[in-house]
Amino acid sequence: MIDRIWHGWTARADADEYERLLREEILPGFADADNDGYRDARVLRREGDGDEVEFVTVLRFDSIESVKRFAGEEFREAHVPPAAREVLARWDDRARHYEVREEREY
Repeated sequence: MIDRIWHGWTARADADEYERLLREEILPGFADADNDGYRDARVLRREGDGDEVEFVTVLRFDSIESVKRFAGEEFREAHVPPAAREVLARWDDRARHYEVREEREY
C-alpha cells in the first residue's frame, strides 16, 4: 500500500468551504473516476495559531503504479482543482508518497 500525502492551507474564513469542496466534490470525484487501485482518503484539519488552517489529505493506493495511473507520469506534482485554488492560501507543489509498512487496529 502507498499513502499519497499532501498539505494545503486556507485562511480561517475559507476553511469550512475548502473542507466542503473536499467532502462533496473533490474526493467523491476521485472515487467515481476509473482509478483502479485507489482505495480511500482521509482529511486531517488543524487550526493554527494565526489566521491559517492546515489541511492534510492522505490518499491510499494499492501500489506506486496505481498512483501513476491516478496522477500520470508526473505523479509527484500536486493536483489542485481550480475551485480549491480559489480558497487555498497556499499549498505544497508536490505530494509525497510513503510505503505503508504496518497498520494496526486496537
